[in-house]
Amino acid sequence: MAKTNRRYVCQECGITQPRWSGQCDSCSAWNSVIEESVRPTLPGSNLKTNSRKEKLDLVPLSGPLDWAPRNTTGIEEFDRVLGGGLVPGSTVLIGGDPGIGKSTILLQVLAKLSNTLNCVYITGEEALDQVRTRGKRLKVDKSATLIASATNISDILSCLDIPSGPTVAVIDSIQTMVTDISTSAPGSVTQVRDCAAQLTQYAKQTNTVLLLIGHVTKGGALAGPRILEHMVDAVLYFEGDPGGRYRIIRAVKNRFGSVNEISVFAMGEKGLQQISNPSSIFLSNQENPSSGSMVMVTREATRPLLVEIQALVDQANGSPKRVSVGLDQNRLSLQLAILHKHSGISTFDQDVFINVVGGIKVSETASDLVVMLAIVSSLRDKVIPNNWIAFGEVGLTGEVRPVYNAIERLSEAQKQGFELAIIPQGNAPKKSIKGLKIITVGYLYQAIQYLLENS
Repeated sequence: MAKTNRRYVCQECGITQPRWSGQCDSCSAWNSVIEESVRPTLPGSNLKTNSRKEKLDLVPLSGPLDWAPRNTTGIEEFDRVLGGGLVPGSTVLIGGDPGIGKSTILLQVLAKLSNTLNCVYITGEEALDQVRTRGKRLKVDKSATLIASATNISDILSCLDIPSGPTVAVIDSIQTMVTDISTSAPGSVTQVRDCAAQLTQYAKQTNTVLLLIGHVTKGGALAGPRILEHMVDAVLYFEGDPGGRYRIIRAVKNRFGSVNEISVFAMGEKGLQQISNPSSIFLSNQENPSSGSMVMVTREATRPLLVEIQALVDQANGSPKRVSVGLDQNRLSLQLAILHKHSGISTFDQDVFINVVGGIKVSETASDLVVMLAIVSSLRDKVIPNNWIAFGEVGLTGEVRPVYNAIERLSEAQKQGFELAIIPQGNAPKKSIKGLKIITVGYLYQAIQYLLENS
């Protein structure tokens, strides 16, 4: 029996090391080196390298553009996160937790595209009858999409590389694919990298739209080497609880559109249904508002969204807890320190819990002001009217700094029926907004003072 060899490969840069180490010798990344099993090489199976030399043609930068139009999917929310549709010859990587809806959304997309384009769905995880059963449940079983079950890249490319080849191809999933040019075990770093490289090369050469489904690790990152994300043109992440109803698709990389653009869907019996007004699901819409809750206008790429921030401050039993869901945990400690230093509000003996309603993640610093006001509201038991909004970055000296796209944020708040906005002084609009009262503040204590006196 042939002996199975072991090697150690960095997930970040893909370099092979003779032994395990906590830090990669090449890229200096920590905890990125994993052990791989190498398949034994059978006699007569040595792969031959291609020594053929090709002459490259150099073309001027100012040459004419040969740019094909985007292929719209017919699903507006999916087109939004892609930047307007699928670009011919592009490779899109879609990641998410198991059961969150990756295969579902792509079957729905192919059903729309197959009316005018040649579409192929290749699965390496399921039997063909399983795919047909899902298509029947989604009411897309009448589409012209062709399906196949395969895991070998050579077989897949030979199937696709025909005169009437597909315009759009889905690979489900990239971690199940294997290639003969690599002797690593299926699903290993080297196999994933080499398979993705061959598929991407095919997409560029044939102008085919390639959609790759990728698994994620327990930490939420895409499984496989980090170089995988560098090879593709766009990376989309599914966010949300697989057991919940709502799904958020976020673009973390897009060469043909905005980064951090999001689209919102609701999971139903017939698959994922797009939500045209996502602000409605991120607000609790309480008739009788309670203390510790306030709404902010966040900006996700090109889309302003209204999200509700909830805070709960309670007497601590022992060491005080600091928990933040949907916001940066470290920034919460910073905000509490600023509250104590510049407003005299102490929480050293209080548990502080922060939550963003709807499961969305807010990463921008414009949330500083609304988080602090929600904390003060819960601590002092002051109910903030549900027609108030706020946004603004708070500096270490207690100043409220302006944020970008303030006018679009205020316009969105006015459309949603809000009547008062607490914003940075630097974002004061030149013209008044009908139906919306603007309160400008230069320092944190001014916003807190207005809250305590008028709520």
